[in-house]
Amino acid sequence: MMNLVNRKLVFAAVAVFSLSAVTIFARPFVLVLSPDDLLNAANPADGGDSPATDPTQNDSADWDEFGDSAYPQSEEELDPGSWRPIFEPDPFKPDLAAHPDKEYYSTVSKLVDSVSSGDTALMEDAVSEIEASAARGVPHARSVLGFLFGTGQMRKQNKAKAFTYHYFAADGGNMQSKMALAYTYFRQDMFEKAVKLYSELAEAAVNSFLISKDSPVIEPVRIHNGAEENKEALRKSRGEEDEDFQILEYQAQKGNSLAMYKIGLFYYFGLRGLRRDHAKALSWFLKSVEKGEPRAMEFLGEIYARGAGVERNYTKALEWLTLASKQELYSAYNGMGYLYVKGYGVEKKNYTKAKEYFEKAAENRDAGGHYNLGVLYLKGIGVKRDVKLACQYFIVAANHGQPKAFYQLAKMFHAGVGLKKNLPRATVLYKLVAERGPWSSLSRWALESYLKGDVGKAFFLYSRMAELGYEVAQSNAAWILDKYGEHSMCMGESGFCTDAERHQRAHSLWWQASEQGNEHAALLIGDAYYYGQGTERDFERAAEAYKHAKSQSNAQAMFNLGYMHEHGQGLPLDLHLAKRFYDQALEIDPAAKLPVTLALASLWIRKNYADGFLVHLIDSLPEVYPKLEEWIDDVLLEEGNATILTLFVCLLTVLYLRERQRRHAVVVPAGVAMPHQPNELVAPAPVI
Repeated sequence: MMNLVNRKLVFAAVAVFSLSAVTIFARPFVLVLSPDDLLNAANPADGGDSPATDPTQNDSADWDEFGDSAYPQSEEELDPGSWRPIFEPDPFKPDLAAHPDKEYYSTVSKLVDSVSSGDTALMEDAVSEIEASAARGVPHARSVLGFLFGTGQMRKQNKAKAFTYHYFAADGGNMQSKMALAYTYFRQDMFEKAVKLYSELAEAAVNSFLISKDSPVIEPVRIHNGAEENKEALRKSRGEEDEDFQILEYQAQKGNSLAMYKIGLFYYFGLRGLRRDHAKALSWFLKSVEKGEPRAMEFLGEIYARGAGVERNYTKALEWLTLASKQELYSAYNGMGYLYVKGYGVEKKNYTKAKEYFEKAAENRDAGGHYNLGVLYLKGIGVKRDVKLACQYFIVAANHGQPKAFYQLAKMFHAGVGLKKNLPRATVLYKLVAERGPWSSLSRWALESYLKGDVGKAFFLYSRMAELGYEVAQSNAAWILDKYGEHSMCMGESGFCTDAERHQRAHSLWWQASEQGNEHAALLIGDAYYYGQGTERDFERAAEAYKHAKSQSNAQAMFNLGYMHEHGQGLPLDLHLAKRFYDQALEIDPAAKLPVTLALASLWIRKNYADGFLVHLIDSLPEVYPKLEEWIDDVLLEEGNATILTLFVCLLTVLYLRERQRRHAVVVPAGVAMPHQPNELVAPAPVI
């Protein structure tokens, strides 16, 4: 198994600054810095010399977002070749027939329609058209073709061809191929190459963020919860069809200002399964302000600053942010400071005023204020340059989940400025930020398709996103394959996936998700190797996968490791270790009481009747009753562990034999000693 240390995203303990756990895409991320990570000599404030390669000494917009760069780019500019015109057509723009890349989008539409309908002939036509476009040098077509070869859809799977097509597509400006290449390098620990691509992608992602405050995490919804569908999360993602949203909308229509504000948020960010609609967001925010909701003022400032659904107007943006700040919305001060440092909507740049506003925001625990102060001190804008102080501000901001702060820390690790150069850490941080880029919209479209019952389209989109390195998409795609089987509309080399192709693809997806810390995926990988599902049976690799899941405090993995120690399968035969793992499983999950009790009963039998009939019965039952085992897998358990029912039968047998022995016991005359039977112990009764 590949080195998992780099995948867990957890670093060493802190001295001066500490970072508690923050959540990015619902995965726990703990960044911990040690004193060894800090570079005092690189700080001019300490009298040290800056490194010759210090990128903070130049005035390029690459490092300094306060530089005189052009207006923020649109998502279409940041993610060329995106499928957004297909899934989220802009009502203010002409239809795809007038798009410069109309042939490309026509072919992709045909491709998407084919996986929805299961029309293999239509898909073959679409793939042939993609090949023709790729041969003409269209980078976006090359990106799609790389995806098809990488997954083996309507063409024989060929990783080398997939890499080549992605390489040339990325060279032509396709950002999603850059994501695919970066993830490929990342998995192979080729950090020199991965960090370069992820830094470009993270910069593009940062350019899509809001100016004054961080947008909520548009979390890729995990459509499953272990082996079951995640019904609660799916219910909350049904948009306007959700009952809770309908109640909120009713309250808003009755004049509730808070409800109006929340609906505006939902439409502005595309939350709760709603399509982003800046026009509706603007309308609800304006209504909310009329009813006295001050928080809507700040978002009106954001809307005018970004030109989201309206013509960009920095003067109006400043007016709304100023009104919001007077209502003690301190994050609005952060937006105002940004406008002053850029000179937007004001007579001229004013670094002193900008710093004052950033400090007001920071004093009131606004992460954006800490972040922007960090930029000022990093570049020496209006203040004396102090890299160490900038680093402290960035750490505080990152501690509150500010993705821009992760971006700056990544660059400091990348360049060795303020922090010692560390490419693996820089790569991990860049990756977290890059995954917030415009291409993350794939997740929303996949979820919408799944909720509409279009499993084929959902699987196709999740597969595309999985290729870009998103763990949630990897596990969602794998789960669809396992849950829906032949109804997943999985396309293979020549038509629908065979059972072998489907198992192999699911195995690959689960494996990638397990590398990124998904404990359920690691557990399923262990089961695949243990039972030989979609791969050769290999107890040692099964044990390795279970150990990975155990590191995530997974009770099922601990139980399985105990079982393998008990039977010497892939691990040394060791009954003491087996008991330790069984006990740990119970400590982690009280619901494991019954299986653990039965397992301990099995251990007692094995220890005291090593060559007895009951031990042979326990060992033979799973093979003697394969149909029973299959029934247990399908009906009683999430994933195969037929031992529970087997042990239950054995426990009943033990209790029956002990009771029979008690009934037929011979009364011993007084003074006659009983023979010593060291192995005759009372069987442990089940704990109810």
